[in-house]
Amino acid sequence: MLSSFFIFFLLFLAINGEDATRLELIHRNSPKLSGNVRPKTQMENIIQFHRRDVMRIRNMVTRRRRRVTEMETSVAMSIHSGSDYGAGEYFVHVKVGNPGQRFMLVADTGSELTWMNCRYKCGHKCGTHKGRIDDDKRVFKADRSSSFRTVPCLSGMCKIELANLFSLASCPTPLTPCAYDYRYLEGSSAIGFFASDTVSVGLTNGRKKKLKNVLIGCTQTIKGDLGGFKGADGVLGLGFGKYTFTTKVAEEFGGKFSYCLVDHLSPKNLTNYIVFGHNKIETSLMRSMRHTDLVLGGVYGSLYGVNVLGITIGFTLLKIAPEVWDPNLGGGTIIDSGTSLTYLADPAYKLVTAAFNESISKFERLSTEGGPFEFCFNSTGFNESLVPKLQIHFANGAQFEPPVKSYIIDVAPQKKCLGFVSAGWPGTSIIGNIMQQNHFWEFDLERSTLAFASSSCT
Repeated sequence: MLSSFFIFFLLFLAINGEDATRLELIHRNSPKLSGNVRPKTQMENIIQFHRRDVMRIRNMVTRRRRRVTEMETSVAMSIHSGSDYGAGEYFVHVKVGNPGQRFMLVADTGSELTWMNCRYKCGHKCGTHKGRIDDDKRVFKADRSSSFRTVPCLSGMCKIELANLFSLASCPTPLTPCAYDYRYLEGSSAIGFFASDTVSVGLTNGRKKKLKNVLIGCTQTIKGDLGGFKGADGVLGLGFGKYTFTTKVAEEFGGKFSYCLVDHLSPKNLTNYIVFGHNKIETSLMRSMRHTDLVLGGVYGSLYGVNVLGITIGFTLLKIAPEVWDPNLGGGTIIDSGTSLTYLADPAYKLVTAAFNESISKFERLSTEGGPFEFCFNSTGFNESLVPKLQIHFANGAQFEPPVKSYIIDVAPQKKCLGFVSAGWPGTSIIGNIMQQNHFWEFDLERSTLAFASSSCT
């Protein structure tokens, strides 16, 4: 749920006369966000990607062990590449409450809950206890919203429906708000209570739309270092589940969402969109779309699972044990725009890196100290044609062939690394956002299908 993700700015644009909402996605360290400092090197970027990914993946493991029709209107969000300025995350500016209060939230495809730093019936009783949200942070002043409603702790919603969202059993009085405590394996947590309120979005025809009764979390205390949230006011939950922002938007605009991620090293003025609802795309792109199954719910929870059958390097199908791709046998695969790097369960990781190592072995090996990658080399004289093509084989005959630059990654001048990280074993493989670059992706939640095609995303 928590760490590498998306951030949006509301834009109100018109797409071919259709109603839609656009929110601009920018990287968390973009110069568009005040106070951001550009990292000195691309390797610093990669290290930040990995640190936040690790925190995120730890939480995914914890959650896993715990266990509409197409419309002419849609919600869209503009995507900017911002890797040159920090990490592989994106934020979104949204308005919550009535009247709306504006916040910058991490947009997380692995999170079910939308929450923000919050004050409620606080006054002088807040004090200065350790972990309380600092006064210099933007906070949602819940008392100022006429549409804010708490979820009672005695309700079935609290005791049953929100159990998978870490609701707590404590209930001092029937009207006490239903509390939550999101805990992570590294020891950090976000503590608050559940409520519902209005989230405002803009339509591309210039009008505005208010999504009513959206489940939100009022986070009053943060314990530990939630590194992925620094600089943000909370999270926009874009995972699959009954109470996610994705599901709420689907009720209004249809059960699809799609995006196209520009190259993480692209100029920062390039823009694209994440769209909720019908996305009108070019005929040529439509014709090249490939389709496979999405695996929703079950062992994957709120994550977006895919059925991988195997990996080909060059013309060789690697002999990866089938259990690596089976979520019921300790493996499985998710596609996640919130995780930056690509993680492979260890049996697959060893075979993939060994196959690629043959093609880069003639280059001088360089130190990988401090970084997440095992194989780095001096790229002087390197040519992408020297590297065999990677193909990931999905169910239904769909083949995903990312560009070489998405898995032979620039980390410094004259230094490239093989861009895979071991997920251990047992372990869930994750197709991260760098691997997804330069492709259009459409998630159809009603039909449980994933469609994709190569695209410049411009």
